[in-house]
Amino acid sequence: MTRLAIARAGTAEASRLAALHRACFAEGWDTPSIARLISGPGGFALIASDRRRDVGFALLQCVPPESELLSIGVVPGLRRAGIGQALLARAAGDLLAVGAETMFLDVAADNQPAIALYRARGFGDMSRRARYYSNGVDAIVMRAALTDIVV
Repeated sequence: MTRLAIARAGTAEASRLAALHRACFAEGWDTPSIARLISGPGGFALIASDRRRDVGFALLQCVPPESELLSIGVVPGLRRAGIGQALLARAAGDLLAVGAETMFLDVAADNQPAIALYRARGFGDMSRRARYYSNGVDAIVMRAALTDIVV
């Protein structure tokens, strides 16, 4: 992997974010939905790129002192290379700068690599949402102090 750059993304990058979301998930979010999220109160996004292409993203919402990681993804083939961890750390730093203290997220109960990443970054289980995802998989609701996520 070449040098990774992580930048804030605005509505002008909504189509890039939607393309990344579709590359990462079977049920990708569309451009208008992502644009609404980014332009709404507390919404923001990050795009991770190497010198050749976009490789990951994070979509968040923040109403200090709380924030929520709505979606994060790394393109197949580059997963487990530290990109997700870098996106989380950058998001936590940006959120701390605007007065947030905690981050919440939902993760599919069968997504062991993501759960391991979140737990390694200080997230703890809060609750479980039965059959939350369209495929019937439960969601685990997790929470972390942002100061635990920043590396």
